[in-house]
Amino acid sequence: MTDRLLNPDYIFESSWEVCNKVGGIYTVLSTRAKTLQEAHPDQVIFIGPGLWKREDDNYTKEESPYFREDSALFAEWQWEAKQNGLIVRVGRWTVPGEPIAILVDFMPFFEKKNEIYGWLWEHYQVDSLHAYGDYDEASMFSYAAALVVESFYKHYLNENQKVIYHANEWMCGLGALYINNKLPQIGTIFTTHATSIGRSIAGNMKPLYDYLFAYNGDQMAGELNMQSKHSIEKQTAWHVDCFTTVSDITAKECVELLDKPVDVVLPNGFDNSFVPKAAQFTKKRKAARKCLLDVANALLGENLDDDTLIISTSGRYEFRNKGIDVFVEAMNRLLRDKDLKKKVVAFIEVPGWVGEPRRDLQERLNSGKAYDTPLEVPQVTHWLHNMSHDNVLGMMKYYDMHNRKDEQVKVIFLPCYLDGKDGILNMTYYDIVLGNDLCIYPSYYEPWGYTPLEAVAFKVPCITTDLAGFGLWANSVFGHSGEIEDGVKVIHRTDYNYSEVADIIKDTVAEFSGFTKKQVEDCRKKAEALSKKALWSEFIKYYEEAYDIALRKAEERK
Repeated sequence: MTDRLLNPDYIFESSWEVCNKVGGIYTVLSTRAKTLQEAHPDQVIFIGPGLWKREDDNYTKEESPYFREDSALFAEWQWEAKQNGLIVRVGRWTVPGEPIAILVDFMPFFEKKNEIYGWLWEHYQVDSLHAYGDYDEASMFSYAAALVVESFYKHYLNENQKVIYHANEWMCGLGALYINNKLPQIGTIFTTHATSIGRSIAGNMKPLYDYLFAYNGDQMAGELNMQSKHSIEKQTAWHVDCFTTVSDITAKECVELLDKPVDVVLPNGFDNSFVPKAAQFTKKRKAARKCLLDVANALLGENLDDDTLIISTSGRYEFRNKGIDVFVEAMNRLLRDKDLKKKVVAFIEVPGWVGEPRRDLQERLNSGKAYDTPLEVPQVTHWLHNMSHDNVLGMMKYYDMHNRKDEQVKVIFLPCYLDGKDGILNMTYYDIVLGNDLCIYPSYYEPWGYTPLEAVAFKVPCITTDLAGFGLWANSVFGHSGEIEDGVKVIHRTDYNYSEVADIIKDTVAEFSGFTKKQVEDCRKKAEALSKKALWSEFIKYYEEAYDIALRKAEERK
């Protein structure tokens, strides 16, 4: 290969999470947008699902808060696309960099579903027969996204331009295969952020890592009723020009479960432009701590002061995969730890099946008074639809964790999405996370791990594991297993050392509670320094390598 990398003239990137905030991939794409937009101004076009409703052909769903329409952008093409039955809205994704985004309505393609799946089987042997749940919706969106690119390409571009189509997750695989087939002059990239089978094996309480070499992906797909998702993921991985994933740990999964090594690992970076600076940071941290302690005191009938150690875990509600179970276990053990030097309030910030914010808690918070008796069920801030079947509350009940007055450790479940409108905290996740002293993410299955990266970007030291891509990366930067003094403690986790992990978390929190002010300050500085090594400006080079690989293969086809 020559030293000079081929550079794309246009990049189309599709994902279910473009202008649609549902998970970690939203963070990957929205924080990377600014760096890409700076390198390729307005030549990066994100394609997302048009999830607005249809009423007599008038589109009336409340607008995505992350999208601003601009009917003048590519106006000529927009008109032509409509003539050809493609219903699109063009505008800007309202994230740093404000890249162009196209939202496409995929509902009209459902009537052609069987025909599309037939084509997919005929050309790529993708098994869509066993489809259920979100498979159809994702596939129709993916197909529509590919038609958008095909239409745009034919209107504005030609073979002299170097064009990339980048598909994220199995949900966008069908579109990548369509482009591969119909527009071979476009270089295709596919990123699996987590293999569907790997996540499923882990989520079904099966040991993933010790037996990884022995698992057959196709066989497990049958056993776990995942044939269709696995099939589209595997065939896309095999047929695109450049197959990628987000960490070395998931790269191993790809080899074993998809029988395909990745071409490049694209680690997930971060854009820290929204982390507040200096005086503003101190002010926001104070506000976050006051908010968290006010909620804890009102719920518990306590008077916890600013010397209280505030810790938290957060993420998707995957009880085992995200290590929520081991977090509760560690807090239960911490209750009896003689080395603990401070009171601890531990928040579990994980969206559950939330009903409504507690009125009794709202009344206490609004009164501004201090209370010395706890509310009933002082473990939860919002009522759940499934109180008696909730995993977090069930485990706390099993261990008799009732946040009693005389206990040093209090655990509070915040089962809502922290969007600033939850009725209790009314602050966004990024405004709350910087109030923590320590964040804990003891994941069992975590291809990358944005939550620990976000924590350290906000100067909060954290505990994670080496089964998270971020934890492995941190170890490689440190040159040894991360210790809490480094800003990130990386615990070695296996299929079978759950109890040991809980003990190490307990011991680390106890150790941290005894740190001097200077030790805490050093720890926070090191956490922040590590986060700067994971900025997109550091990681974008891996994307440039992937673009080069895909473009070279497309050139050969020409």
